[in-house]
Amino acid sequence: MFSEKLLQKLKSAKSVVVLTGAGISAESGVPTFRGQEGLWKKFKPEELATFDAFIRNPELVWEWYNYRRKLIQDVKPNPGHYALVELENLFPNFTLITQNVDNLHRRAGSRNVIELHGNIEKNYCIKCGKRYDDVNLALEMKVPKCECGGLIRPDVVWFGEMLPVEAWEKAEESASNCDVFFSIGTSGVVYPAASLPQIAKMNGAYTVEINIERTDLSWFMDEVIIGKSGEVLPKLVERLKEQV
Repeated sequence: MFSEKLLQKLKSAKSVVVLTGAGISAESGVPTFRGQEGLWKKFKPEELATFDAFIRNPELVWEWYNYRRKLIQDVKPNPGHYALVELENLFPNFTLITQNVDNLHRRAGSRNVIELHGNIEKNYCIKCGKRYDDVNLALEMKVPKCECGGLIRPDVVWFGEMLPVEAWEKAEESASNCDVFFSIGTSGVVYPAASLPQIAKMNGAYTVEINIERTDLSWFMDEVIIGKSGEVLPKLVERLKEQV
């Protein structure tokens, strides 16, 4: 399953970066936005995941996000999430970059996590910027309001919004300076996140894709492993521990 070259690269690696997408969360039962079971099959994104939509109909947007929060609260990290925690403990410098907003990586125990698209369990006031990171507040109130009177919104990146500057700069820097870069469970079509494997490769990293099918990224990766991350990653950890 794993080439000797990959194992040797990891054996000598000082810095490893992992980019995760919806695929790893799907293995925990979190619905994806693409595919037959995607949440976009039920709702139009322009009606829910834009700032204009929120201002126009905050009740509808909060109802949908409360629904998503409840779904996520009922799921648990899977073996892929836990294997990434173990990987983090094997390298001096390990960075986990995720496009997912479900907080499953942190719940599993990952420490150095960069959330490119925000975190659905966090919120902030659109008027004064005060943070409201208590998910229960969001679940109990249809449209929560700040003490200043402003509407509280989920701390996620909506369509038409820029990625958090600090998060993107950290992700780009990590990708530029790593020895091995993994792209796991991501479709490779959402930019700028999809450019990170290319940035890593251009700077000399060994690039590896783990996915249930080939993607738009597969053609330039050094190694493509077809399979579920929850099955592949624990085996990879086992092989690496054998080398220690």
